[in-house]
Amino acid sequence: MPEPEGDATVDAATEAFVEHRNLLFTVAYEMLGSAADAEDVLQETWMRWSGVDLASVRDRRAYLVTITTRQSLTRLRALGRRKESYFGPWLPEPLLTAPDVAEDVELADSISTAMLLVLETLAPTERAVFVLREVFDIGYGEIAEAVGKSQAAVRQIAHRARAHVAERRPRGAASPKETRAVTDAFRRAVETGDLQGLLDTLAPDVVVLADGGGVKQAVSKPVVGADRVARLFKIGMSRVEGTLRIDPVQVNGWPGLLIRMGGQIDSVLTLRVEDGLITGIYNVRNPEKLSRFGEETALGR
Repeated sequence: MPEPEGDATVDAATEAFVEHRNLLFTVAYEMLGSAADAEDVLQETWMRWSGVDLASVRDRRAYLVTITTRQSLTRLRALGRRKESYFGPWLPEPLLTAPDVAEDVELADSISTAMLLVLETLAPTERAVFVLREVFDIGYGEIAEAVGKSQAAVRQIAHRARAHVAERRPRGAASPKETRAVTDAFRRAVETGDLQGLLDTLAPDVVVLADGGGVKQAVSKPVVGADRVARLFKIGMSRVEGTLRIDPVQVNGWPGLLIRMGGQIDSVLTLRVEDGLITGIYNVRNPEKLSRFGEETALGR
């Protein structure tokens, strides 16, 4: 007995959404820097997609990316207002990622904490255009449809966004292998309380940003300078009560550290390494941003 046409349409819509889900999540996450908000965007995307007449859709991937981009832009503008009242530094939500993400060098670079912080300095439309063009290689026509601009305007925005990012992205950034070696050396120094060992891994102008979200104790302003940063970690770890465990993990496609205290996830650290030394340390302690870190997040392009 043939399937009712309505059921077949629903199945086709579901199949297309599932096929491109990892891509859509990655687009939303790179736009928002928040896995929780990206998941909400995907729910909104599905609601709109499930009501679309598939017979009128020429390119289902492009159509889904357009919906996701528009929903992300709406949410991004709302998030901007929330971040203005955020307690202390705001950092992207870290993702526990599988090895295959690290193998896609361009994708891993685009979702690194350092790059997401650079993207935070772009205006919402600039961020959308940059992400869609530079990371996902979406055509200018499709981007124009997604952001509601002409192709000429999108080309200008893309040029401006590329220049903006180029000025601010890390220079002399280390390879994943070098980053892993420096991260391991930093971990050993923290675990043993080796002050000189810490100093040996830090650039003179290293900066620490910590995100406790006003829930967990964290430095509320950037800490700058190798001596201050080394002492911050040495003193902080010496005050830990109970068991401390620091494990190497893949965070947003790059080597990072998962810190557990008393068996519970306490914080996730990612490091920016340039010319063999740590120039940036990003410490996320906000429990809301760590709630999904126990399982790997699937990403795609």
